[in-house]
Amino acid sequence: MGADLSEGTGVIAGSHAQEERLKKIDNINLLLLRPVSFFENFYSSIALIKQEGINGDSVEADLAIPMVATRDIADAAAKALKARDWKAVVVRELLGPRDISYAEATRILGEKIGKPDLQYVQFSYDDQAKALVQAGLSESFAKLYVEMTRAFNEETIKPVHTRENATSTRFEDSAGEWAGAYNAM
Repeated sequence: MGADLSEGTGVIAGSHAQEERLKKIDNINLLLLRPVSFFENFYSSIALIKQEGINGDSVEADLAIPMVATRDIADAAAKALKARDWKAVVVRELLGPRDISYAEATRILGEKIGKPDLQYVQFSYDDQAKALVQAGLSESFAKLYVEMTRAFNEETIKPVHTRENATSTRFEDSAGEWAGAYNAM
């Protein structure tokens, strides 16, 4: 989601550029699946939760954003390849059953690991970028990541379509798998 925009979306801008390259191929039948934020992104919070006792990011705490399980993306891709039910260039956004905020996701994850009071802390954009660099990511990636979260917060990145392509896995369903990974660390 957000690949319809040419700039201001951080890491998503790469998807826009790739889509534009593919669209230039003559007589192409191209299905562009545009998922949103992934449930699995919360795996990167495990160390923070274990070390600091909080979850955090630069996304606004109560901003409900579309999220989807990566297995649902794979399922949608496999079904589309089997059906081959598109001509020319078609965009299908893949949205989860409902939008969810980082604060709510943190509460659900906390319940799964026996920490019902686990708090989500919204980091400043600068602090988020610094934390990413300290975790070993490049400064350029950190800058693009923060640009993406700013675009979420400012609602620059939002669904274009309706829930016609909603996926079935609920965040609550994937939280148990996340808790297993948390407990294994």
